[in-house]
Amino acid sequence: MSRVSFEQLLDAGVHFGHLKSKWNPAMAPYIFMERNGIHIIDLNKTVVKIDEAAEALKNIVRSGRKILFVATKKQAKQIIADMATAVNMPYVIERWPGGMLTNFPTIRKAVKKMSTIDRMSSDGTFDNLSKREKLQITRQRAKLEKNLGSIADMARLPAALFVVDVMKEHIAVCEANRLGIPVFGLVDTNSDPSNVDFIIPANDDATKSVELILAVICRAIQEAAMESKMEHSNKEERDSDATLSRRERKSRARKTEEAVVDEVKEQVGELEDAEEVENTEEVQEIDETGED
Repeated sequence: MSRVSFEQLLDAGVHFGHLKSKWNPAMAPYIFMERNGIHIIDLNKTVVKIDEAAEALKNIVRSGRKILFVATKKQAKQIIADMATAVNMPYVIERWPGGMLTNFPTIRKAVKKMSTIDRMSSDGTFDNLSKREKLQITRQRAKLEKNLGSIADMARLPAALFVVDVMKEHIAVCEANRLGIPVFGLVDTNSDPSNVDFIIPANDDATKSVELILAVICRAIQEAAMESKMEHSNKEERDSDATLSRRERKSRARKTEEAVVDEVKEQVGELEDAEEVENTEEVQEIDETGED
């Protein structure tokens, strides 16, 4: 069963493309028709592509890796921020910093700078600075927080990019292509889908359209996270059971060894008792013979 219905997409206006004069011929397979000079997206193909993207993202999240959400256009910024935060994924909604992926170590240094400034304010270093220096550092911290605060927990390159409007975020798409990072994207009729690995043909300008598709994607990510957590829990239980079974086997083996040792001791004891009796009888016979 599909994750989203045709009617839901229709109600959200996902089918509205751009003007015919602005279309990209590479999007022809995903265009249903043209009406009043506007291209209409084939929602049947959108349903299929959403399911494909959701399953691929589930596999990525199940392996414990991160997905970076990117949307700097006004209509999608807050939606991305809210939904990415809900599924504990990094996101970029301000200006895309050039080299964020291809020059990732430098970006990480900038993120660590925020931690350094926070440490300065907590350990009393700020008290030794002048008012002007404090103001400069505070402004620098605010700027870093605005641009990079949402990726502070991203310690390594993401496993995939989810992009809203691949034309506007073409730099991010190019960097991901260069590094071989798969790109998932909402692609409108005016965009070039050739650089996107998982295409979702949809209206990337309408808030309702972006919100609906992101809700489906984030639901799939949540499912994957829960499944991964359950698998981890089950693995711990299996490991615990295996440890207990090993202990039981060792305990049984130890008990068996002790039983064998006890049995041998009993047999040795019986033999020693029998030898003592024989020796006593021999002594008595000798004594009786000597008396005679």
